[in-house]
Amino acid sequence: MKTTEKENHLLIENDQDSITSFASYLTKHHDEFVAYNVIIDIQNYENLRLDELLGFLELSNVHKKQKKSFVIVNNALHMDKVPEELMVVPTLQEAEDVVQMEEIERDLGF
Repeated sequence: MKTTEKENHLLIENDQDSITSFASYLTKHHDEFVAYNVIIDIQNYENLRLDELLGFLELSNVHKKQKKSFVIVNNALHMDKVPEELMVVPTLQEAEDVVQMEEIERDLGF
């Protein structure tokens, strides 16, 4: 796992072969980044399947309960197939924009 701390989020990139083991690893080590807005960069998984992506669902829900953003960057799946509970965007710029918008919403009390 490669992490880069940015102004308002933590960028986490996978350095493992399996997306499933990466999701499990993040779930087990959630306490290390619970205080950050998180962007998960898995753009290199061009053949990502929905069942693999769903490995992040529980982690996403737990993270969002802490009033922090959890955004995944990948464009392998059509957005209509992704559950509403997961925020998946095709580019890092869009992920950063989502984090910024969610921060504003939280500041306004939404």
